[in-house]
Amino acid sequence: MEQNGKVVVVTGGTRGVGAGIARSFAEAGAEVVVCARRPPEVPLPKAEFARLDVRDADAVRDFFAALPRLDVLVNNAGGAPYRLLAGSEPERHLRVLELNLLAPLTVSLAAYEHLKRTRGSVVMIGSVSGGRPSPGAAAYGAAKAGLENLARSMAVEWAPEVRVNTLVVGMVDTERSHLYYGDEEGVAAVSRTVPLGRLADPSDVGAAAVFLASEAAAYISGASLLVHGGGERPAFQEAATVNKET
Repeated sequence: MEQNGKVVVVTGGTRGVGAGIARSFAEAGAEVVVCARRPPEVPLPKAEFARLDVRDADAVRDFFAALPRLDVLVNNAGGAPYRLLAGSEPERHLRVLELNLLAPLTVSLAAYEHLKRTRGSVVMIGSVSGGRPSPGAAAYGAAKAGLENLARSMAVEWAPEVRVNTLVVGMVDTERSHLYYGDEEGVAAVSRTVPLGRLADPSDVGAAAVFLASEAAAYISGASLLVHGGGERPAFQEAATVNKET
């Protein structure tokens, strides 16, 4: 899917899923700008870095006001530590909501005039956590559910000039996987719970983002595309004592 000549901004694009998205757009021929609070530890080929805290509304507006052109916005910045609801004060959960829901709204609004002029598109990076219980990450799951709904409303309000879609992402193998799944044995065990037998690679998410921003997806807006390898095997099937292969 060619993106030649397009200018793409990827928030949180310096590592993990964001870096995979940035690489995919660069390989497709786009001019890529990655935004984050800190520069990438490993330089991203063919991508420009801009220091930006997406929670700072004034800084976000200034950044987009200085940008000469924008064709695609990928709202990827987000994440949350493991934190049980009753084990932390509300302010900590509110910061998760701010980063994962309010910041993408702030960024999208700042980018709107650019995208309207270029008839561009927004790709929200959602999560399967927004569609199922997420113990230990409840605020994150709630934010991702809200982000998906925000994208659908935005797609209607901003049509026909701007398309808005969401990638609903499952488990991804990144440089931080050990924080969530443990050592190699843990990652392998978690991978076996996915029908396709592996965690996603960041490039899998990147390829899907490039597709949604391409002309091949010109009639797709307000959609949620599942990028989760088939989801999760139902727990009851593992627990049941019938219909087991021998």
